[in-house]
Amino acid sequence: MNSMFDFAWNILFIFSVLLLITSPVIPNELVIFPAQQQSDEQMEKDKYECYQWAKQQSSFDPMALPKTSTASQPVQEDQKGSVVKGAARGALVGVTVGAITNNSKGRSAGAGAAAGGLIGGMRRQEQARQQNQAAQQREQQEKAEYAQQRTGYNRAYSACLEGKGYTVK
Repeated sequence: MNSMFDFAWNILFIFSVLLLITSPVIPNELVIFPAQQQSDEQMEKDKYECYQWAKQQSSFDPMALPKTSTASQPVQEDQKGSVVKGAARGALVGVTVGAITNNSKGRSAGAGAAAGGLIGGMRRQEQARQQNQAAQQREQQEKAEYAQQRTGYNRAYSACLEGKGYTVK
């Protein structure tokens, strides 16, 4: 019973570590303190004014949804039929080789079709792998750009609030 308990804790620990590692980085929200005893009403007014100013200065609006281009790419036409095209080409080569070597054209065509289909399938897998890799690279680049823009906005927003007498952390 004790080993079952240990096993469950180990699984929970591993899951927690993986969750922390794979979770997207969420920028920390700023903590704003009214250092000159500003009222809540004044603080909200100042925060809105600084939001407008920082947005204009940084060309970034943290309230807007991030724009992404990581939507799945449509499958290219040449990729869709690569297995069938490969099989057809292989069959044609097989018939030609069979005619030249005086072997059975049907058997040669079948072997050629199988080989061509296999090669076509491998090409399709490679194209899919390359598309996935490109999509992952675009996603990483977009995340890095977003983080950079958010940092610029946060710096402008903090500077504005500090200029109005607030402590920002």
